[in-house]
Amino acid sequence: MFKLRLVLACLAVAGLSACLDNDLERGLAGAAGGAVVADAVGGDPVTGAVAGGAAGALCDEFTYRCR
Repeated sequence: MFKLRLVLACLAVAGLSACLDNDLERGLAGAAGGAVVADAVGGDPVTGAVAGGAAGALCDEFTYRCR
């Protein structure tokens, strides 16, 4: 149950990462969220950080809500 709450909290925070000011901030937030989620589900935190960082840095290229 704890892992489910942790994953849901991280996903909620990651959803807000597109509203940060620049690509670096979004990338750092995505990397932190990706590492935490990957560790919570038994994956490699480094891989999660890389994937989350890339998703965070590129998320504003695909959405227009927070520009």
